[in-house]
Amino acid sequence: MKWMVGLMLLSGLPAAYGSRIAVIDSGLDYKHEMIERNLWTNQLEVEDRRDNDGNGYQDDVHGWNFAEQSGNIIDYKYLGTFSPDCRKFFDIQGKVFLGQATEEEIEWVQTKFKDPKFIPELSKFGNFVHGTHVSGITIENSKNEVMGVKLIPTEIKPFFDGLTQKSAQFDRWDLLATGFSKLAAEQMKLLTEIGYFVNQHKMDVANGSFGTGFNQAKMIADIAFKVLFFRKPTPEESKKAAGLFISSLITAGQSFVKAAPNTLFVFAAGNDGMSNDEFGTSPANIKADNAITVGATYKNEFFAPFSNFGVKMVDIAAPGMLIKSAIPGNEYLHVSGTSQAAPYVAKVAGMIKDANEKLSPLDIKKILMGTVDKKSFLSEKVAAGGIVNIDRAIYAAELSKKVPVLIAVTTAKFKIADAPVVKSLVNPEFIVPIQLPSMFR
Repeated sequence: MKWMVGLMLLSGLPAAYGSRIAVIDSGLDYKHEMIERNLWTNQLEVEDRRDNDGNGYQDDVHGWNFAEQSGNIIDYKYLGTFSPDCRKFFDIQGKVFLGQATEEEIEWVQTKFKDPKFIPELSKFGNFVHGTHVSGITIENSKNEVMGVKLIPTEIKPFFDGLTQKSAQFDRWDLLATGFSKLAAEQMKLLTEIGYFVNQHKMDVANGSFGTGFNQAKMIADIAFKVLFFRKPTPEESKKAAGLFISSLITAGQSFVKAAPNTLFVFAAGNDGMSNDEFGTSPANIKADNAITVGATYKNEFFAPFSNFGVKMVDIAAPGMLIKSAIPGNEYLHVSGTSQAAPYVAKVAGMIKDANEKLSPLDIKKILMGTVDKKSFLSEKVAAGGIVNIDRAIYAAELSKKVPVLIAVTTAKFKIADAPVVKSLVNPEFIVPIQLPSMFR
């Protein structure tokens, strides 16, 4: 891992369009027709295999690939290598959401799930398109500029190598907690470096549609438990061990958001349909003035059944079902998940900052949460009790140039009406969301 030492030059110039948003994800197709017009460019860097701005990152013209330590924020070798079945799966999933899938289409999906070759391909496809899809959402109908920060490679390898067995004279739970702390700290080193990179380039917003949910933590924790206790854990022990690991990740993750205090981090809540208040998800459960966590809805009609929730740990809701956005190769796809809800909020956060550049991350967070459309179906799901309202949030941001944020928010509530609800025929009981790779939320 590479760390910068000493003074670093501030790279880039003031945004040509609007706010700067870093998408920390799986890569970004910077040649995509939807992306290129809102692509962030480091004006002090030239793609010539030299570190022109002296910041320790050679050729970080449009961002940086932390997965492979290079300026290549997408690996185009995967373009055109996937079978049509991957897109077909997403198309059928969309029909299922709308209650329009035929018995033959549902049977096709069930058959593909039994194909040992299809699931790995779908996972790889999900990795490849995810970062570009998220990026498109952050800039759609806005002046925001997007920077690619590649965290996760297209082909993910397991990151857990097990814990060393210790003598029985030690308390095994203490050893387990110590091991998890060390593992979490090692994982968060990279995220902390990313935080410093985001801070150096003066990003206004950073989107994080990735993480480790309770179920993923449980798999890792169960393996570690077997190593130290020489047996399988009971259900209670499994839950306790997974909780220890999640807590370690969240504690270590504080350094991630602290590394960029002037950036608002927007995290996806997770797609396990579980309470983050009870079970936890990382980095979604990181609590900080410059961090906000997002659950998913279908438009402004109902809470997505797959979305994680929690009035303590999930701050706000945003549309995250059947969201059409860019994927590599000048193509588009409808995808669902809190991964899509988070960049929607990131986009609005960027627009708020553009309306009043003097607003701090905490101010932006207050405006986002204070100007929501209150919904009864969200009252016990998210802290704000509502869904983001773009017009009201921007109005409050503009007004905040003249009055305090709290007064601006209060005034905006009276001046801007809730967004109209157009009832559709979507039945939430029939929703079966796609399970993207575990690192994506």
